[in-house]
Amino acid sequence: MAKRRTPRNRPPARVYSVYIIELSRECTRQPCALAPLYVGQTAHDPAYRFVQHKAGGKLAAGKPHRYGQRLRWDLMKAIGPLPTRARAEAAEKAVAEALERRGHRVFWG
Repeated sequence: MAKRRTPRNRPPARVYSVYIIELSRECTRQPCALAPLYVGQTAHDPAYRFVQHKAGGKLAAGKPHRYGQRLRWDLMKAIGPLPTRARAEAAEKAVAEALERRGHRVFWG
């Protein structure tokens, strides 16, 4: 049986990741013991996505744009990479729910 050849100019497979941004406590009126967080998913590098949020515009969500402090690499290290957008969206939801159970105020979606 002959091997199936793939085109040489095929773009690399897209890889998704879940990212977590620590927000300023000013983003919520509810008192919180732990820092509030924003959880998202992206096909870009999380650092690049954070810069997009901080820059504002169409690609920025309101909370990370106004209140984003830093990426929480310590919380992201065990997540992904994910092969599809659907898996990344499911992971985003699961991570947000897990962080809420730990006591964080979480914004996502």
